[in-house]
Amino acid sequence: MLNRLSHTQLLRYAGLFTWAVVGIPLIVFTWHFPADASDSAQGLATPGLTLASLAYLAFGVIYWQVTRALGARRPRLVDALLLAALTLSAIVVSHQTGTGMGAVLMLIIAGVIPWLVPLPVGVLWLVLQHGALVPVFSRMEGYTPGFAVLQAMLYVGYSSFAMVIGLVAKQQAEAREDQRRLNSELRATRALLAESSRMSERVRISRELHDLLGHHLTALSLNLEVAGHLTEGRAQEHVRQSHTLAKLLLTDVREAVSEMRDEGAIDLSGAIRTLVEGVPALDIRLDMPEPLTIEDPERAHVLLRCTQEIITNAVRHAGASTLWLTIARDAGEARIQARDDGRGIEGDAVPGNGLRGMRERLAAHGGRVDIITGRGQGFALDIRLPLENAA
Repeated sequence: MLNRLSHTQLLRYAGLFTWAVVGIPLIVFTWHFPADASDSAQGLATPGLTLASLAYLAFGVIYWQVTRALGARRPRLVDALLLAALTLSAIVVSHQTGTGMGAVLMLIIAGVIPWLVPLPVGVLWLVLQHGALVPVFSRMEGYTPGFAVLQAMLYVGYSSFAMVIGLVAKQQAEAREDQRRLNSELRATRALLAESSRMSERVRISRELHDLLGHHLTALSLNLEVAGHLTEGRAQEHVRQSHTLAKLLLTDVREAVSEMRDEGAIDLSGAIRTLVEGVPALDIRLDMPEPLTIEDPERAHVLLRCTQEIITNAVRHAGASTLWLTIARDAGEARIQARDDGRGIEGDAVPGNGLRGMRERLAAHGGRVDIITGRGQGFALDIRLPLENAA
């Protein structure tokens, strides 16, 4: 059963199980002391237990919400607020109960810190949140301020181990997504090669029909025409009928060759859909006619590579959660319009290797790409590719 769970699911359920077990003492204390009791033998006041119980429940709800879409592309401010709410809930639990229960909850937080904030910020956050527990440890019997700091440092060590586990789980999840995306790119390329091979084979067969069968039928038609002039009577009638059949057969062969050449176009829609379906981490809204036929194999390859680069940029660099992708063609050109909801770039966009390669491919066939972006406005591309060489 565990083999069916992903890294994020395992991390989520392990955290929820730990949270549930940690809450058992709190529930026992809350049920054991009636509402009209003032203080317990352990020094736990009922109002404090009530507030601790609310903070504990809030922690579980927030953790459930955070781990529902662990690794999803959310605004960084939202992730920081969720992390702050988790930390505040854990601190309240410890301060109201006067125990290290909040430190155990911080172990759970450490597992999701790498998913919510950058690693340097996460390390600093890990240390500071345990620093808030030093006053709690100082109030415990027999603890001096120095021992309280050492106790907090001990929990920092435990949480560091949990944080590394969360970091490894994140890296594994990202590696799995990259592998899935690369596999989809490979399948899309294989589909394009299959379409190109199919078109090349149709052209080869049509050429052979035209050059061999057409040539022989033309020669046969000419010989039958000569034979029609050299024969008389019933024999001449049969020769003329054979001549007519030969001309009809030659016409049929020419029509078949023309149809095979006219249908010799690559359907790019299957390859693009394969490319899109292999990126589950990104919501791609695809608008594309079917079939999307391109006569030139090289231009079809350029369009596929441009689409691949657009998706890669949205996943790796833009931090987008949604990509709107429109692909269309008319008699003269093919056009790709892409827009994501990522962070965007302020000022003029500096092309990386991917965008430079895209521009070079397009320029080799007379195409161009326009970049539209802005800080917090996403990243948009408008690609135009002529389907015929300029005169």
